[in-house]
Amino acid sequence: MQTKHFEDLKLDEIDYKILSKLQKNAQIRKNEIAEHVGLSLPSTTDRITKLEENGYIRSYNAVLDPKKLNLDITCFIFVTSESSKHYKQIIDNCMSAKEVVECHSITGDGSHILKVRVENTHALEKLLSKIQSWPGVKSTRTSLVLSSHKETTEIDLKHRKE
Repeated sequence: MQTKHFEDLKLDEIDYKILSKLQKNAQIRKNEIAEHVGLSLPSTTDRITKLEENGYIRSYNAVLDPKKLNLDITCFIFVTSESSKHYKQIIDNCMSAKEVVECHSITGDGSHILKVRVENTHALEKLLSKIQSWPGVKSTRTSLVLSSHKETTEIDLKHRKE
């Protein structure tokens, strides 16, 4: 999806309703959205296109169940780097590691936090060894997830700036 980023796009209540509908169900039909927001199908389609082009909608994804796909272990790995000169290299390594599903630069303990999903403890051990061998990685600390009670990509649009 291309992002043009028009600086003058101002979202209105209809745009927020469209975003809300799409983040709850990306497969919703555009005519259902149009009916919900009270616009014609072409007007609604045009608004969705502008939201995509301006980067408000980054992608459309299916949310998969990792357990059903044999990814039984979820961990958060805190990575401490030797110095900021390795910042880009650590990010690049995260981007190419299929087990890393999220990578965030952080403050506090460590420089990055990674969310990873692996099949078993053997796979986790191999991944940790790989991460610890990345240039610039000084140390790692791993927290194993026992159970997850909330995971979402949904953003609360009620607290937006007007």
